[in-house]
Amino acid sequence: MDRGQFGEDLTKTLVNHPLIDFRRGEVTAIPEGIVVLASGPLTSPDLAADLQRFTGMEYLNFFDAASPIIAGDSINKDIAFMASRYDKGEAAYLNCPMNKEQYLQFREALCQAEQTELKDFERETAKFFEACLPIEEMAKRGEDTMRYGPLKPVGLSDHRTGERNYAVIQLRQEDKAGQLWNMVGFQTNLRWGEQKRVFQMIPGLEKAEFVRLGVMHRNTFLNAPQLMLATLQFKERRTLLAAGQLIGTEGYTAASAGGWLAGTNAARLALGKEPLILPVTTMMGALFEFIRSAAPKHFQPMAPNFGIIPDLGVKIKSKPEKYGRYRDRSLADLASWKKENLAILIEDEK
Repeated sequence: MDRGQFGEDLTKTLVNHPLIDFRRGEVTAIPEGIVVLASGPLTSPDLAADLQRFTGMEYLNFFDAASPIIAGDSINKDIAFMASRYDKGEAAYLNCPMNKEQYLQFREALCQAEQTELKDFERETAKFFEACLPIEEMAKRGEDTMRYGPLKPVGLSDHRTGERNYAVIQLRQEDKAGQLWNMVGFQTNLRWGEQKRVFQMIPGLEKAEFVRLGVMHRNTFLNAPQLMLATLQFKERRTLLAAGQLIGTEGYTAASAGGWLAGTNAARLALGKEPLILPVTTMMGALFEFIRSAAPKHFQPMAPNFGIIPDLGVKIKSKPEKYGRYRDRSLADLASWKKENLAILIEDEK
């Protein structure tokens, strides 16, 4: 999907919608009435200060990072090959293969490369998010750490050569035309000059043109277990809701689902109806229950994952079978949930 085009189309739809009053401008304080906060990790200082006054607590922090993006026509396609892991679905990634010698040299360069210096307040108050570690941090954790992470070679073979690779760097298409490619898992805090020098050691990227270099920023979020309900309402003000990274969920899917739930519940509050809670056996229901019930003292952002879903109650060794059972239970519970809530809506109309 072309995210830029998606953003433009969505904005145009909202601006032209007859039931939406679209206003541009900075919100410096939490408005009165029914409100959904979706200001993200870069909430402006004035609004952040008002939110802190309302909650009575400081934001929590971790470091977030973005991977570099490369111009497609600067990638050497004689070396990089198109494939998806285990050949599942269409070939969706460009893969840059490494032998052992190339990998070890690359890892050593990563470990020695100069990083952007963190400010004192960042170093003291923020931590790395384990699910989004900088690539240089992974390199320092051990010789094989990257090979069991974003450079995992399993299930990726170049059908042109049939060779087994020691490590593989994957590039994900960012736009429909294939002009932009994201370095998967290459979040980084290296200085920009160092990024070019080290990343051009990767086979196939020797002449890579970087459209965007990797960046790191402090990501702020609320201590949701102390403040939020699974409906995404604030405990102390039920007409105030929030969604996205602000409440400690990670990823586009979680942000979209949280925006839907918070928006739906805001509308239900306006109509005098009870807010909805998603079934905890669904991925998003489990995620929103997690941010509600996690230990506040050790709360960290969470992305959707199978570890937060309630146990099936039976022991299943095969992961595909286990995940399939999670899926089937989730769909069945969601169907019942929809039927029940549809009946409530019909009754409300009567």
